[in-house]
Amino acid sequence: MTTPSSPDSGPGLQSFLRWPVRALKAVLATLLALIILFEEWGWEPLQRMLVWIGRMPGLRWLEKTIRRLPPYAALALFLLPTLLLLPVKLLALWLIGQGRVLLGTLVIVAAKVVGTAIVARLFTLTQPSLMQLTWFARSYARWANWKGALLERVRGSRLWRTARAFRAHWRQRWHAWLHP
Repeated sequence: MTTPSSPDSGPGLQSFLRWPVRALKAVLATLLALIILFEEWGWEPLQRMLVWIGRMPGLRWLEKTIRRLPPYAALALFLLPTLLLLPVKLLALWLIGQGRVLLGTLVIVAAKVVGTAIVARLFTLTQPSLMQLTWFARSYARWANWKGALLERVRGSRLWRTARAFRAHWRQRWHAWLHP
């Protein structure tokens, strides 16, 4: 037990540790926000693409079968892409370690895009079954609330607003150039 006069306690150490902890939290929140924004950006368009692919005759049957899965089978199927993409990501890291940085990075990006598309579609198909699991429904609600608050903070930031204005400006210039 430490006493108030102990060198390990008191406001000095707490003040000293407070700023690195805040900085680490800010960095982690920023990285997580970027990942979430990527997922948000890719989720809808990639899912629309898979819906289009899912209209093929053999895949329609597969999607109907997936929709009818019981809750824990739906959960196992929903988690499957994560496990299947792990060897691909390890291959990408190996490629980077072998000095093939561009190829390794491209493999990681491709795996992320394909993984996001598949997970988005599987979540849409399995969500009714997954929500029958009380712990999943509760966890999903917490995640959705936390993610919404984080995205609201990011979208309200000066950097985000500036980036959107910059993007709108260049998009307008691009369209003006294409259609003089």
